Amino acid sequence: MPIDESRAFKPINIAVLTVSDTRTQADDTSGNILAERIEGAGHNVAAREIRRDDVAAIVDLLENWIAEDAVDAVIVTGGTGLTGRDVTPEALDRVKTKDIPGFGEYFRYISIASIGTSTIQSRACAVLAKGTYIFALPGSNGAVKDGWDQILSLQLDSRHRPCNFVELMPRLQER
Repeated sequence: MPIDESRAFKPINIAVLTVSDTRTQADDTSGNILAERIEGAGHNVAAREIRRDDVAAIVDLLENWIAEDAVDAVIVTGGTGLTGRDVTPEALDRVKTKDIPGFGEYFRYISIASIGTSTIQSRACAVLAKGTYIFALPGSNGAVKDGWDQILSLQLDSRHRPCNFVELMPRLQER
């Protein structure tokens, strides 16, 4: 779908969370890719953190970010697999107001081109939490690139047609 260049671009504030038991700021390549792409698109990196694969620690940070007016969206990388330590979707379940099932469905669809049937092992997902979007991507560099380049860069661009997540933001908490 096209970007309507006649419309104004509206930058948003995006927090980046890497969920990993092994990565540090020095080797967080997927977090670096996201931060570079967010800023390259004209948005702001509102915050950036690394948390271990621990539901309570992830929930605590997400709740803080959700409460911040300065955070419009959160992109999480990591913790979406099937192992016992992968707990990102469970953390999102604890903070969500609504699921956004189309995100995970479409992410797996586009991942077929890169990883074939292995895409069924991904639990990539997205939720709305008190007016804040939260998107969870796998931790691989390829998955982060696919998720940003083919979904999020478009849906987080206020000029994307026929619709986008940004134009919904003023109405996310209406009753």
